[in-house]
Amino acid sequence: MSRINQRFAELRAAKRSALIPFITAGDPQPSATVDLMHLLVSKGADLIEIGVPFSDPMADGPVIQRATERALAHNVSMHDVFRMVREFRTKDASTPVILMGYLNPVEILGYAAFAREAAEAGVDGVLTVDLPPEEAEGYASILREAGLERIFLVSPTTPNPRLQAVARLGSGFVYYVSLKGVTGASSLDTADVAQHIAELRRFISIPLGVGFGIRDAHTAGLVAQVADAVVVGSVIVNLIEKHQNDVPAMHRAVGALVGEMRTAIDAAHTAEA
Repeated sequence: MSRINQRFAELRAAKRSALIPFITAGDPQPSATVDLMHLLVSKGADLIEIGVPFSDPMADGPVIQRATERALAHNVSMHDVFRMVREFRTKDASTPVILMGYLNPVEILGYAAFAREAAEAGVDGVLTVDLPPEEAEGYASILREAGLERIFLVSPTTPNPRLQAVARLGSGFVYYVSLKGVTGASSLDTADVAQHIAELRRFISIPLGVGFGIRDAHTAGLVAQVADAVVVGSVIVNLIEKHQNDVPAMHRAVGALVGEMRTAIDAAHTAEA
């Protein structure tokens, strides 16, 4: 069983939702990433999403766009991301790591080479934002052969045929984009999320994670009542940006937020019981 599937099985047995924080590899500088990964785990992260820097992050709002720019200013490449994951694995062999990014850097490396190097580094799953499932058959097969989970995005406007394709090709979990727009946009209507999650479960049997628009612990707790995972990105990356020149302050701010979200997510299920 993969690390991702194992982690969700453990959470399901404990009647808990996963907390999945996102950071951009190399932000605010390459030396910061591995320490931030360990910090996230220490504060309650169940899985970690690592953004692969790319010059045209079309699904990302201004906060993560700036994080990507900071990383690219340090020339952070896909190989650097693999190196960071390998370093993380020297101390943490159990926390699942997902790479989230765009297809161009993968194509430059080559699908097979990317899958092989990612698996060897200790990556568990890949979410390629701009690759629709209708065009992902070959790519998904290569990832599957390398032992990598194939994570797809769905949204409030995803048509049923695409949901069926995601159900067929996807694994690990499915990432539900709860808002129309880019990361960090607008505010979340949790009642609307609950309705859409219920509809998605007609098609998708693997865990459902919800992201985009989760800005605080209260919202994280509400989402945890209906989703298998809560994905948090822009609000964390914003704290990294705010404290980029003061690492101890960055760690305190990020750690406090993630800890509050962990508490709220667990409290949501305690209230249900």
